[in-house]
Amino acid sequence: MVVHYLPYAGSEPALFLVTGGRGSGKTSWCIELLRQARSVGIEPVGLVSPAVFEHGTKAGIDLVCVATGERRNLAVRRQPAVPGSAAQQAGWHKFDWQFFPDVLAWGNQVLDTLPPGELLILDELGPLEFFEQVGFTAGLEQITRQAFKITCVVIRPTLLEQALGRWPWAKIITIADEPGEGNQP
Repeated sequence: MVVHYLPYAGSEPALFLVTGGRGSGKTSWCIELLRQARSVGIEPVGLVSPAVFEHGTKAGIDLVCVATGERRNLAVRRQPAVPGSAAQQAGWHKFDWQFFPDVLAWGNQVLDTLPPGELLILDELGPLEFFEQVGFTAGLEQITRQAFKITCVVIRPTLLEQALGRWPWAKIITIADEPGEGNQP
């Protein structure tokens, strides 16, 4: 995967919304950006969420703190909700993934305690944040604060309109499908 560190000479903070279809390599792109930033002396911060595969199928999502490398299991594939169950009544049945609240809280703690800096990477903000006002809400706040020279946030294509409504100054980077890419930080 080719990623060129985003040297930005402007005086205003830059926000890049990284988007692309499922499996296009958005997380791999973020991880390569981390590698390249470090190679030029930049210490990025934030969170990446690489997929966990079992028998060739995406079975989970991990969460990795960019600064420390600490890794926790963020989500597992959800079984379909039973009609009339508490999960269905609460609305969580519409998501394909079961997120672990303690890991979401940890991710928010990581994001809440970030000092202003050069590069923030957040992989990803999705329906939890935009529609349910849960998930990595501290990420939404960090972006709005504009405390980083460059912020790169993964946003699925179906949420670009909501993201641009919130952050109209953002620029979009679209990742083309690149099958077979790995995504280990």
